[in-house]
Amino acid sequence: MNETIYTAFFTPEELVLKAQLEARLCELAGESLCEEDMPRIDALLAESVEAGKLRRDSFGLNPIINSLQTAIIVVDEMGMRRAAIVSILLHDVAKSEYISIEEIGKQYGADVAVILNGLVRINKLYEKNPTIESENFRNLLLSFAEDMRVILIMIADRVNIMRQIKDAPNEAARLQVANEAAYLYAPLAHKLGLYKLKSELEDLSLKYTQHDMYYHIKEKLNATKAARDKYIAAFIDPIDKKLAAAGLKYHIKGRTKSIHSISQKMKKQKTTFEGIYDLFAIRIILDSEYEKEKQECWAAYSIVTDMYQPNPKRLRDWLSIPKSNGYESLHTTVMGPEGKWVEVQIRTERMDEIAERGLAAHWRYKGVKSETGLDEWLTSIREALEHTDDSGMELMDQFKMELYKDDVFVFTPKGDLFKLPHGATVLDFAFHIHTNVGARCTGAKVNGKHAQLRQVLSNGDQVEILTSSTQTPKQGWLDIVTTSKARNKIRQSLNEIESRQAAFARETIERKFKNRKIEYDEPTMMRLIRNMGYKQVKEFYQKIAEGSLDVNQFIDRYVQAIEQVTEPQTVALRSAEGYTLQQSDDYKQHFAGDVLVIDQNLKGVDFKLAQCCNPIYGDEVFGFVTTGGGIKIHRCDCPNAPDMQARFGYRVVKARWAGKSKGALYPITLTVIGHDDIGIVNNITSIISKEENIQLRNISINSHDGLFSGTLTVMIEENARLQALIKKLRTVKGVKQVNRN
Repeated sequence: MNETIYTAFFTPEELVLKAQLEARLCELAGESLCEEDMPRIDALLAESVEAGKLRRDSFGLNPIINSLQTAIIVVDEMGMRRAAIVSILLHDVAKSEYISIEEIGKQYGADVAVILNGLVRINKLYEKNPTIESENFRNLLLSFAEDMRVILIMIADRVNIMRQIKDAPNEAARLQVANEAAYLYAPLAHKLGLYKLKSELEDLSLKYTQHDMYYHIKEKLNATKAARDKYIAAFIDPIDKKLAAAGLKYHIKGRTKSIHSISQKMKKQKTTFEGIYDLFAIRIILDSEYEKEKQECWAAYSIVTDMYQPNPKRLRDWLSIPKSNGYESLHTTVMGPEGKWVEVQIRTERMDEIAERGLAAHWRYKGVKSETGLDEWLTSIREALEHTDDSGMELMDQFKMELYKDDVFVFTPKGDLFKLPHGATVLDFAFHIHTNVGARCTGAKVNGKHAQLRQVLSNGDQVEILTSSTQTPKQGWLDIVTTSKARNKIRQSLNEIESRQAAFARETIERKFKNRKIEYDEPTMMRLIRNMGYKQVKEFYQKIAEGSLDVNQFIDRYVQAIEQVTEPQTVALRSAEGYTLQQSDDYKQHFAGDVLVIDQNLKGVDFKLAQCCNPIYGDEVFGFVTTGGGIKIHRCDCPNAPDMQARFGYRVVKARWAGKSKGALYPITLTVIGHDDIGIVNNITSIISKEENIQLRNISINSHDGLFSGTLTVMIEENARLQALIKKLRTVKGVKQVNRN
């Protein structure tokens, strides 16, 4: 090893600082560090420097000095021991891959490897450049840290960096680090109850991001410090004497709010520094036996409020009913000397210990809600952190974070972060981004490696979706996806594809028929489709469109079926799909007898039945004299009747049926609407064919998306027979409406 290279890595000032920090760290760590730990670590760091693996960061800070400073924070302020210290000191070595995490684990212990693995994984998240302000990113960090010491080390590291960069020339990098401290690390420290570090992060962040505001408040505090200290002493003095006279054991703390807290109050209350009345608070901490805690707290409260006028709106009693997190205390605000409001908190040593080192209480009391399931997690963390002996650290080693086990957080190549349900696949993620992306997805690159549609995604995966303009959703995709959004979009796409395939298949068959000059026969077509095993026509069309059923072979079978038909009466099931039957319209209305009486008693007058309403025997009718002198007979409910009677009333004559002409049949048009079915046409035509003296002239029915609508023209002799026919048609399965036009 070249000692000169290692020494040259430090400035003279850094070499002195390094020795001081190592001495301080060993003093704080005590027996938790083995005698050979520091020399071995130092040797490994020197080798890494010589190999060119360790470099200064964007601020020019020395990584080894930073590691020592961070290690001191986690030992001194968080109570952590050997595994955390070694992990911090070797983090940069592991990140540079000079030595593997597995090898470090063999040399220093499995718990060190677990922590290093979490630190390295989280470093890789930063390389993907996510939106730090995102709550998803905060949750992702927590889910990545199987060992919670990883999160604590990250907070300590950020505190240390924030302390060191005050004079750094890289303004952009400093702003980024400061913003991350405010949006990510301060809230994490808050949730962990690390209030001192949380306040420091917030103050330093304000210092770097809102320089003028920070120094404005700081100067104001400095200018008023002497007066403030004097005021607090004057406020405490009479309380001190009264508490002592009452025989209570206690001590009193006076504290000033943090600069960040004051700035937030100024913004929220839209006031100046001078307008913030509760710049400081007094805390009375009683040394009481457990059974006498409440009694003595209320006694202290009585002494304070006897001396100073309390604000009744500011009393907070968490003695009678402790908060859900176990927090117990009395809070009140009283009017002190010179008309200044002072907040007073009264609690016992036990209560203060819970508030300071136990569950987070003060931040929730201010209205900040914890996330679901976080309370239980925090309780476990507290129990581990409150123990500094080996058993406590064993508990920390065993702790696994499962708060976000039901979600996975996934990155796009650009660094955007998405939350998906646990078990989500590549295809789920594609549809989560956009329907078109999902529909054209052919696979993905997950962390740079090719992956199939069904690959299940894991926390922190970076996923690049691969698409093709020729790709379309498949039925089997429904078995791959797990999210309802993806499943619904796939079904919708499949239905659209099915409709397009059916239209394409119909067009193909019709073109082939036309080219080969084959006559299309609906009954034969439907019978053949049914005999081939298809329950629905759309299944048949789908096979044609997919190419799994050769259209030419089908037409050959159709031709054979046509040739084999010998009995025209053969029953055939017909779908309503584009069905049309047209018979000759060469029929004449002839009436061999006096079937109508025109006006009063006129008989034998030439007339014609109007085609706009097609009246038949039995309908209520009237006559209308045309410009040519003839008479047309209209139904009284003819759509044109109101207009004719209003505008040409003088040409309207009475008419009534007098008798039935033998053999006379009248054309009637019916509209039929219903659900499509293989046998729908056959069922309709079968009923008509069985009716005596009713002839089917033509039928035209179209189908779309399983529904059909069409018209029937029949020749019928009278209205009564027509009503009976309509009633029978309405009983056909699938028919919803039958109306006369």
